[in-house]
Amino acid sequence: MSECIAVQRLEHSPTLNTVLMVEEVLKNMQESVISIAELKRHLPKQINHNTLKTILIYLEQSNKIAVTMKGITWIFNPDPRLKKAIDKGFEL
Repeated sequence: MSECIAVQRLEHSPTLNTVLMVEEVLKNMQESVISIAELKRHLPKQINHNTLKTILIYLEQSNKIAVTMKGITWIFNPDPRLKKAIDKGFEL
C-alpha cells in the first residue's frame, strides 16, 4: 500500500533588501497616496507582483502603511515625542 504524500508549494519570500527598498520608496514618496502601479514604477528594481503584495501585507500589519481604496500611504512615525504624547493622552 502506497501513501500519498502532500507536497506543499513554497511561496517565494521577499528578501530583507527588497522589503527595505519598498519601505524607502513609500517613506520618501512625494504624493500622500500612491497606487500599486505607481509604486512599481518608482521602485529601482522590478519586483514580482506577489512578492510586492506580501511586502505590503507585512508593512500594513506592522502599522507602517495604510492601504485604502485610494491607494497606499506611509503612516509610521518613530518620533519618541509622539509615542510619549500618545502614552500620556486620554481616550475620548
